Parts: sequence; C-alpha cells; structure tokens
Amino acid sequence: MALTAESPKRSHRISGASTRAGQSPATQDSEAHSAVPRWNKTDTLWTLSLFGTAIGAGVLFLPINAGIGGIIPLIIMAVIAFPMTYWAHRGLTRFVLSGKTADSDLTETVTEHFGIKAGAFINVLYFLSVYPILLVYSVTITNTVNSFLEHQLGITPLPRWLMSLILVGGLILIVRMGKDIIVRVMSYLVYPFIAVLVLLALYLIPSWNGAIFQTFDPAVAAQASGHSLAVTLMLLVPVMVFSFNHSPMISSFAVDRRQKYGEHADAKTGQILRRAEGLMVIVVMFFVFSCALALSPADMAEAKAQNVTILSYLANHFDNPIIQWIAPVIAMIAVAKSFLGHYLGAAEGFEGLVIKGANAGGKRSIGHSKKLSTATLLFMLITAWLVAWADPSILGMIETLCGPTIAILLFLMPMWAIHTVPALQKYKGKASNYFVFFMGLVALATIIYSIVQAF
Repeated sequence: MALTAESPKRSHRISGASTRAGQSPATQDSEAHSAVPRWNKTDTLWTLSLFGTAIGAGVLFLPINAGIGGIIPLIIMAVIAFPMTYWAHRGLTRFVLSGKTADSDLTETVTEHFGIKAGAFINVLYFLSVYPILLVYSVTITNTVNSFLEHQLGITPLPRWLMSLILVGGLILIVRMGKDIIVRVMSYLVYPFIAVLVLLALYLIPSWNGAIFQTFDPAVAAQASGHSLAVTLMLLVPVMVFSFNHSPMISSFAVDRRQKYGEHADAKTGQILRRAEGLMVIVVMFFVFSCALALSPADMAEAKAQNVTILSYLANHFDNPIIQWIAPVIAMIAVAKSFLGHYLGAAEGFEGLVIKGANAGGKRSIGHSKKLSTATLLFMLITAWLVAWADPSILGMIETLCGPTIAILLFLMPMWAIHTVPALQKYKGKASNYFVFFMGLVALATIIYSIVQAF
C-alpha cells in the first residue's frame, strides 16, 4: 500500500491551482453546457497521483498471499481486483461529494450525516487504519535488513532487540528532523519504485515454470497453503484491501474535483478513478502473476514462514546477482518510504485524538505543543520497536488488523450511507453496492476466523 499522509496535501496543491475560481468565464460556461467536462491536465495529474500513491510496499506482500493458494485464487483475484477497488473508492468519493458545501471533507460529511459522535468515530477509525500499518512496516524493515545482512553481505545481524531499535528509531529520527524534505523525497520515489516492479516482473519471465498450474487440483493447493480454497480466498481479501488502498487521498480528491466541476463532479471523479484503478490493477497483477509463475505455492509458503517481502525471498531464492542485490535494496527503500509516510499520518492522527479527547468537555485545555509532539514520538517509538522486536506474522497482522480496519472505512461505511442518507438515495439498489459491502464483510470475517483459530 503506497498511500501516505503527505499524498493528499501534495496532490491538493498540484490540482488546486486550477479550481473554478481560477478559470475564465468562457471556460466555466463551456463546462456548464457539457454533460461531462473535457479531460484536462489536472485530471491527468490526479490520475497519476492516485495511481502512484496506491502502489507501494504493501504490494510486496500480495504475491505471497495470492500465490500460496495456487492458480485458482490468482484467477479470481484478477477478475475481482478492478471492480472491488474501483467501486469501493467510488463509493467513498460519492459519500464525500454528498456534503452540503463544496469544501466538506470526509470527517465533516460524516458529522453532517451521522452526528458529532460518528465524526469522532471516523477520526478514531482513521488512526486505527494507519497506525497498525506503521507496526507492519516496523517488522518488515527489521526483517528485510536482517535478511540482506545475512544472505547478501554474509554478516551476522545484531540482536533483534537492538537492530529493531536502531532501524525504527533511526527512521523516526529522520522524519522528525526534516519532515518537509522527507515528504518531497518520498513523492519522487513513487514512480521509480513502480518502474522497478515492472522491470523485475519482466526480468522474471525466463524463470516462469508450470508449478502453479498443478494447483488446479484444490487438494494440491490446500497442501501447499494449509487451508481450503474458501479460507485461502477469505484471507486474500484483506491483503487485497490493504495493497490497493488509497482511501486517505479520496477526501481531498473529491473536494478538489467538486470545487472545479460542481454538479459534474461525480461523473468526472468516476472517470478519473477508472483510469487510475485500471493502471494500478494492470501493474500490480502483472507483478503478482510474474512472481507466482516464477515460484511455486510451496515457495510462497516458505516466504510467508520467513516473514519477509517477496523481493527479499526472490533475492535469496535465485542464484542471480542482479536479483540478489537489487531486489532487497528496492525492498528496503520501499518499506522505509512507506514507514515514514505512515508515521506522519499516525502521529498526526494520534495528536488529533489526544487534543479532541482532552477538549471534549467544550473548554479548550490543550493544543499542539512540543510536549505533545515528544509524547507522540515516544509512544510511536516504543510501540513500533516492541512489535518489531516481537516479530509477529506480517501477513497475519495485515489479515486481522490492517485490512479489516480499512474495509470498515472504505467498503462498509459508504455502502451503509448510500442506503440511509437521503442525499445518496439515487445510488441505492445497485449491484455494485452489494458486491462492495459483501467484500467488506469478508475482510472483517478474518478477525472472527483468527479468534476461532486461536482457541
């Protein structure tokens, strides 16, 4: 998942320069008489921004969970990936667009439709959708660096408690020392990372083999994954939700396009989302299939057991100097980039919750301060370090924490709103709504499944 807290701000600056206020009267009149306004440069920028921020380190786990169950889950994923991602993000976009004013963001729209308590709940949910991802990347960066030291450099890593503290503490220190620089550098790394994924997928083509096709027999696939086909598909959904998510960007995207296009905002945002999600699905699915065809379900199971990204596993699996050295370096850069971005989002969300909680009585008692920033840093550092030291299953965390939490905000809440909010009644009864709601329930079901398995 590439979405980071800085993306909406950056993209809003890019596209906000061409809002309706800055257009000539002739341009406004032309748009007013057009069913769907013509495509322009800012639409292209939003398409590329949504596409770029949706592809990140989260994609490095998708081939493992998709390929571990064999060819059937891969085919099903290829079929549902686009409608699942597009309809979900379109639903959230429509929800934001349903606000009374053109500048109403997600939280304000929730408060308008459901009340102040629901608005506060969305703030909590947003934090819970970002903070666990930070923990996931804390474990990932530790495992990625340890694997690189051990397999590529032949160096025995430091004790895990110390290595995780150095890596997590170092990354947090970097972002605290130069927030603006970090945001700018991360935005420049998006497209080189995408290019590397495509090139690596192409490079793996000579290594494609037929092992994956032996899993058309569900019994063979179950032997490799340890689960039935139904359970494998269920566990795949939250990882898909995690990997294809760019929901935090939707609020600023919807507001910006509504300010520009007015009554045509729904049609135009749908058009932009279709192109962005189409690009994303093509790139991600090509990478996933290339990895799955170059390995076997047993290899994917081994990668999951090793608790590493697919790039680290490829580096250790193939006796190829290019893959051995480039893949883990790219993985480290991608994971570090995602960690830094999600730290910004998690820290801002945490501080916001603390301030709103302390001021809930109506009398302002605290605000943003150096003391609060220090407390936030210590909380993030200690919790991320302890989780990285404990080394829980990365895919397990995505399946039971990240994916389900994102699904509530992205899949379930907008669909519930469509069937209860008068301003959204025109979208009621569509088959796409039921599909998105069902996929959200499947993502949530992994929590129940994990609890049952624990006992």
